[in-house]
Amino acid sequence: MGVITIEEVYNKLIHIEEHMATKEDIELLIDTIEILSNHDTVEALNRSDADIRQGRVKQIKGVADLLDELDHI
Repeated sequence: MGVITIEEVYNKLIHIEEHMATKEDIELLIDTIEILSNHDTVEALNRSDADIRQGRVKQIKGVADLLDELDHI
């Protein structure tokens, strides 16, 4: 077995760090899988996208607008 320098170890650790997934990356992936695995959620997202494309949106500028909108539901 050959001699390994501290610099080689450091460079390898930097390389690993640059290419590894973080805890946040894994959590986002799990969230995405959970969303895409739920048929009802995917359908709701598709309907929302269609509403946005067709201009069926309302602008909420503040809490008062939001509360007013909730009163009409």
